[in-house]
Amino acid sequence: MSKICITDAVPEAGIARLVAHGHEVVRWPGAEAPRRHELLDHVHGAEGVLSVLSDEVDEEFLTAAGSQLKVVANVAAGYNNIDVDACRRHGVVPTTTPGVLFDATADTAFGLLLMVTRRFGEAERLVRAGQPWRYRTTFMLGHSIEGKSIGLIGAGQIGTAMARRCHAFGMSIYYAQEHPMKEPARSELGAVGLPVDELVASCDVVSLHCPLTAQTRHILDASRLASMKPGAYLINTARGACVDEAALVEALRSGPLAGAGLDVYEDEPTINPGLFGLENVVLLPHLGSANVETRTTMTQLAADNVDAVLAGRPALTPVPGF
Repeated sequence: MSKICITDAVPEAGIARLVAHGHEVVRWPGAEAPRRHELLDHVHGAEGVLSVLSDEVDEEFLTAAGSQLKVVANVAAGYNNIDVDACRRHGVVPTTTPGVLFDATADTAFGLLLMVTRRFGEAERLVRAGQPWRYRTTFMLGHSIEGKSIGLIGAGQIGTAMARRCHAFGMSIYYAQEHPMKEPARSELGAVGLPVDELVASCDVVSLHCPLTAQTRHILDASRLASMKPGAYLINTARGACVDEAALVEALRSGPLAGAGLDVYEDEPTINPGLFGLENVVLLPHLGSANVETRTTMTQLAADNVDAVLAGRPALTPVPGF
């Protein structure tokens, strides 16, 4: 029997196999997410950990867990919260959950696109505030996405799923050559590659679907945001730090952006206060893959990774390089 710690609430069905295989599963008992010192105490003595994106899996975390720790399974497709080099030094295998959340996250991105271009968030706030309104032909006019262009920064599984949704609504598909789309999707969608600077400056919508790396941190900085097409929209369901949030506020206040749909933030859960006063922004609390079916599947894959490593088998979906 191995001790496996789960650092936050996850769908119960996702960990059933760990229980069935006889592991000692220690769930985080609190209604709120653990604070840092509580997290470090919680993982002490664990041989496997199911972590979430808000957990910093670093030297301190790995030391607190102890030398018996063998695997950390992130219930997420990304792993920017994991110090991969520290895991290697401690002999710990880090894993992720790729390939199971792309449709759910693309649904969120496309929902943000419709909300911001059609002003749905703004309209709902007006109704809930009890403001007077009546149907008029010029009331709360938004913009159609049909015939417009979308530029994807990151055209992997999530970006391609977003492209399929946009293509079905009559949009032209472009992708950053630095983060290319694979065949056969590229041909099926008629997607065209552009250098990222050209894509940002020419597309009606720019949508981020890239991982957070040293190269993509602030890939949309003040200069690139200022270069965007007048009246363009930005969608971000990737990682908040891919965008310079302070510069984004200025681009939304003074142009060229017409609006933005955001699910992630540079220092989440803290959000730049300048965003709150802007009606042309839709703000979601990191709901990208948040449906029951997807989160259950993600948790099951994380649990299967833990079970495999503890049984002496290779991880199913390790972080690249492991």
